[in-house]
Amino acid sequence: MPTETAKAPEFTPIDPATVGGVTGKVLFAGARPQPQRIVMDQDPACTEKQGGKAVFAEDGNVNDNQTLPNAFVYVKTGAEKYAFTAPADPVVLDQEGCMYKPHVLGLMVGQTLKIVSSDPTTHNIHPMPKYNREWNLSQLPGAEAIQQRFRRPEIMVPIKCNQHNWMHAWIGVTSNPFFAVTGRDGTFTLKGLPPGDYTLEAWTASFGTQEQKVTVGAKETKKVEFAFKAL
Repeated sequence: MPTETAKAPEFTPIDPATVGGVTGKVLFAGARPQPQRIVMDQDPACTEKQGGKAVFAEDGNVNDNQTLPNAFVYVKTGAEKYAFTAPADPVVLDQEGCMYKPHVLGLMVGQTLKIVSSDPTTHNIHPMPKYNREWNLSQLPGAEAIQQRFRRPEIMVPIKCNQHNWMHAWIGVTSNPFFAVTGRDGTFTLKGLPPGDYTLEAWTASFGTQEQKVTVGAKETKKVEFAFKAL
């Protein structure tokens, strides 16, 4: 008997004339945690690159306006019926002053992660995913960029440096382009959302995650807020 060929999934086209978006803020309720100072004395190249200034861990930071930086906000559900192509441009992760820059970033499945180093010392880049392939590569000063891709969605992939135990970063790998990372003002913007019902998730390294449902109408921009507190 002839075998049946699996049908390719049928995706809904997006009408650019109807898209909207979501803007919002990620807040922190309560007293701001004490920042944790990083000691880099084991590698003089790191302390020299920092110019002797104090350096603090980025996880757990709270902005002066009582908002959270480095919160990863993305569309968790609601965009499955649409097809998206990963951008051709890579997302760059730098190593500067023996810190990952940026600390939290996002990219799409299949998009290139380009890792460079601005430091005069050897680094070791070691992502530790649950659902993607784990790898572990060293990068000498002046070496060519390391380029890798993730094949499955995953929130979040932790990255560490086996040479410098304080170096950590987080990568959100998504199946859609609707994601953002909050900065010093704690705000985010998700653009180009087709009309529909969505579940948003806000992830933080230190205070957990939160979900919020939102309905976006044609050409509508909704405003939402997430409020976290110490665990």
